[in-house]
Amino acid sequence: MSDELDREGPVSSDGAISRRRMLQVLGAVPVAAALSPATALEQAATSQTVATTAQAAPRFFSQHEWKTVRVLVDYIIPRDDVSGSATDAKVPEYMDYLLAEKDANPATQVAMRGGLAWIDTESQRRFGKTFVDANDAQRRQLLDDIAYPPKAPAGMSYGVAFFNRLRDMTASGFYSSAIGWKDLQYIGNVFNPGYDGCPPAALEKLGVSYDVMTTRVSPQQR
Repeated sequence: MSDELDREGPVSSDGAISRRRMLQVLGAVPVAAALSPATALEQAATSQTVATTAQAAPRFFSQHEWKTVRVLVDYIIPRDDVSGSATDAKVPEYMDYLLAEKDANPATQVAMRGGLAWIDTESQRRFGKTFVDANDAQRRQLLDDIAYPPKAPAGMSYGVAFFNRLRDMTASGFYSSAIGWKDLQYIGNVFNPGYDGCPPAALEKLGVSYDVMTTRVSPQQR
């Protein structure tokens, strides 16, 4: 699964630093002028990688949980030819932020941590390896048993509840991100000079009209 940063960010999927970001970094390092271009580029890329890693370090999740979450959310919302994946939209960071807050619901924290432990335990039972270490077919086999509640096998209720919660948080994080609302083609609070109101067919279906906006009704008639 993808461990990439947002594709609009300064680092590409192969770890290469963009030229614009390189110039920004070099401009902030006084000794860069004394370095050869190759050495300067290498140091700039290293500095950017270190900074990015520090910013992405989870506060709530352990390192293993962090890897597992990043794999799971990209099964829920994978990258396609229209938009990026859940990790591209930084959904894991969104989850980690919410769960690490001092006023976070302890029950939600326990449910998340317990669910991640459950999915590893189930993967170990079936395949002899953690969920992250399992191959794609094995992961999908496990997820198919908890992703569709009406079809879930007996004994999977805890996994179903965990995956329902994870899926909700993934969707919330994704569709509140720039990638998500662009995927929906959501315009938002933008002035639309060509808006002609609700279509007549929709007004008729709802049993309402715009006449009430232009008709005065006296208190006696109410």
